[in-house]
Amino acid sequence: MPTIYLKTYIQSSVDRVFDLARSIDLHKATFVEHNEKAIAGRTTGLIEIGETVTWSAVHLGVRQQLTSKVTSLEKHNLFTDEMVKGPFKYFVHSHHFKKIEGGVLMVDTFSYASPLGPLGKLADLLFLKRYLRRVLSKRNHFIKKVAESEQWRQFL
Repeated sequence: MPTIYLKTYIQSSVDRVFDLARSIDLHKATFVEHNEKAIAGRTTGLIEIGETVTWSAVHLGVRQQLTSKVTSLEKHNLFTDEMVKGPFKYFVHSHHFKKIEGGVLMVDTFSYASPLGPLGKLADLLFLKRYLRRVLSKRNHFIKKVAESEQWRQFL
């Protein structure tokens, strides 16, 4: 099972970063070029425990839909979302937030399994894990940019 770990240092308050990471509107703004839209469940605002969101987007040249659910949430410390329907066999994405001197350390752990057995494993090795790392890194850098500027006011 492939797992991606990302650490992002953000000079902002932990409550702001935590809420930006849960913002459906920020997520949409991050992935405009993928034509990413929230089409069902929570489609705007901050996603909460037990809520789902269904995303429609173009990734790797294919329009896809994916529904995830927030399965755990501890205010300002962590939340986890899990795929309930979509192109993966499964995925679990944990977001951790730790207040440190001068800001926040945001740590993402994204574990997934590709469909199609051996073909999926080959896709992981050839391109999928690198692609997913780039997508998650882009999101984290956008959160950092927004949190460290006045732009956060557009989303919270």
